[in-house]
Amino acid sequence: MIEQMETDRLYLRLFEESDLDAYAEMCGDAEVMKYLGGVTMSRSEAWRNMATVLGHWQLRGFGLWAVEEKASGQFVGRVGCWRPEGWPGLEIAWTLRRAFWGRGYATESARAALHVAFGELGQTHVISMIHSENEPSIRVARRLRMRLEGRTELLGHQVEVYGIRRSAIVSL
Repeated sequence: MIEQMETDRLYLRLFEESDLDAYAEMCGDAEVMKYLGGVTMSRSEAWRNMATVLGHWQLRGFGLWAVEEKASGQFVGRVGCWRPEGWPGLEIAWTLRRAFWGRGYATESARAALHVAFGELGQTHVISMIHSENEPSIRVARRLRMRLEGRTELLGHQVEVYGIRRSAIVSL
């Protein structure tokens, strides 16, 4: 279980209660949540969601990390390996606060998560499920060398399934 690690510009770590203010702001931002079901969360819903993320770690031994910017110590978002019950595969997932969009943080942190999925978790194939109109996330998936593999319904929403096999990660 890799509970924390770092990239050039980011710390990836387990969520802490002190993350709640920034996490609730992210989950309450309609622009951030637009392609994640389209429904914003109240502060108490964000707290329960954060608890779910921590529970996933307890049940699966892996999960989403809180992403923190090294330079400022600010909470950037969440990224990691995600496979709740009923998911079609192990997913590399990312969500960032709007203030941190466009800096390459999603790609940087998702790449680290991909290495954990293929290395520590021994996966041979991972996916990312992305709304077809979420161009920024599709660009991140493509930077990770993921390819469109199909479409599926997830929690009542149509999503595109991007995937990559371990053999493609050699040159990431």
